[in-house]
Amino acid sequence: MDKKLAFITGATSGIGKATAKRFAREGWNVIINGRREERLTELKAELEEFGAEVLLLAFDVRDRQVVEKAVESLHGKWRDIDLLLNNAGLAAGLEHIDEGFTDDWERMIDTNLKGLLWLTRSVAPLMVDRNTGHIVNIGSIAGREVYDKGNVYCATKFAVDALTRGMRIDLLEHGIKVTNVSPGMVETEFSLVRFGGDGAKAATPYRGMKPLTGEDVADVIFYCATLPAHVNINDILVMPTAQASATHVFRT
Repeated sequence: MDKKLAFITGATSGIGKATAKRFAREGWNVIINGRREERLTELKAELEEFGAEVLLLAFDVRDRQVVEKAVESLHGKWRDIDLLLNNAGLAAGLEHIDEGFTDDWERMIDTNLKGLLWLTRSVAPLMVDRNTGHIVNIGSIAGREVYDKGNVYCATKFAVDALTRGMRIDLLEHGIKVTNVSPGMVETEFSLVRFGGDGAKAATPYRGMKPLTGEDVADVIFYCATLPAHVNINDILVMPTAQASATHVFRT
């Protein structure tokens, strides 16, 4: 039987990297995307050790023309994408709305929202042509609850939730599954990026509790992606046991 193919954005770290490893280990071929080509090259070698065929596409999802060109360049079996994981995303800054940095806002909107749109618009027609496929969008607890200083980041993740619902309706007649996976606190490079590389600040949210790992979320994504053809998980919220909401965390 031919191997299935997953296209994973934001594969250079965290959830994306862990998911690429999980799928490759389970016998899938993988297209990996990210901005940092050297990390993708290292990951490609790791995935090939599992016996996976791997295509490396280094580009920034914020650039619509580059995204379109990259997908158009796919040939043969690399066009038969069974799973698109829209994982690339970030939080930048943590300020009240009257003190926020507009460059941070644009970066979040362009990555979390527009990047997801550009990839989906390019890949979804390939799935429609085959009347099969699965699109998984990485949302967040921040797409369910707004928290202090979360403003624009929360807005982008609320938009991901709305888009996922709309995509599910739009692609229904083509047999394409659409899933929103919304994690709570996950210890990846997320906080390091949010706080501009300040390691001390980045570690603060996870003190005194055990957060999710990228591998934990990868397990959830793989579960959703390998259910029978007639079963779709529309929406799933996964949290650390120590976290009950965006702002309720039990710390020891």
